[in-house]
Amino acid sequence: MSTQYERIAGMSLERVAALSDGVFAVAMTLLVLDLAVPAVEDVHSDADLWTALVKIVPSAVAYIMSFLTLGIFWLGQQAQLDLFKRSDRNLTWLNFGFLFLVSLMPFSTKLLAAYHTDEYHIALILYWLNILLLGTMLYLGRRYVSRAGLWKEDVTPEMKRAGYRRIAQAQAFYFACILVSFFSTSISIAAFILVQANYAVLPWIRVLYRGAYKLLRRELGADVE
Repeated sequence: MSTQYERIAGMSLERVAALSDGVFAVAMTLLVLDLAVPAVEDVHSDADLWTALVKIVPSAVAYIMSFLTLGIFWLGQQAQLDLFKRSDRNLTWLNFGFLFLVSLMPFSTKLLAAYHTDEYHIALILYWLNILLLGTMLYLGRRYVSRAGLWKEDVTPEMKRAGYRRIAQAQAFYFACILVSFFSTSISIAAFILVQANYAVLPWIRVLYRGAYKLLRRELGADVE
């Protein structure tokens, strides 16, 4: 009975995708809750309001970073699911692990917003670990699908390699960013945003994309596809 259950449990990719959409939507929504509107009793002029708004800049930057991060990983997961012919119990649990890490992103974002200065490195390291583990779970999912023979019949070896290459490349860039944090947290955060923008936004803007391509190659010592 147990063996039969394990065979039929978690086979629906559609249910996995639907659950993923819900978790991502909630996590993305929770991010914005840290952008608190300045208290009315503390604002008595435009100058006071401007000063109060400046104070929430770190939270706004962390929000932008994490929204881009979740968008990138949502696209990455959906691209993977589209290449699988079906799921199984083990693959579904791998996706649960991935979604657990997605649900932690609002916490790591809030921690980074509160402790973003050069005196604190742990907050940025934990933020990077959140991203690293998300990428690791995507990688493990691909590895499991290869072993279990769950790729669609029309998925070519080059398509499989492209996914592995993209995951490894992105994680190499993020690792370079975290190394920069030991010299300057602010520059490291800027580098994080640049890497995220390269994957999320800049391909739409060819002039900026070419500039980011050259800057990433020079500063991080790696090629960008």
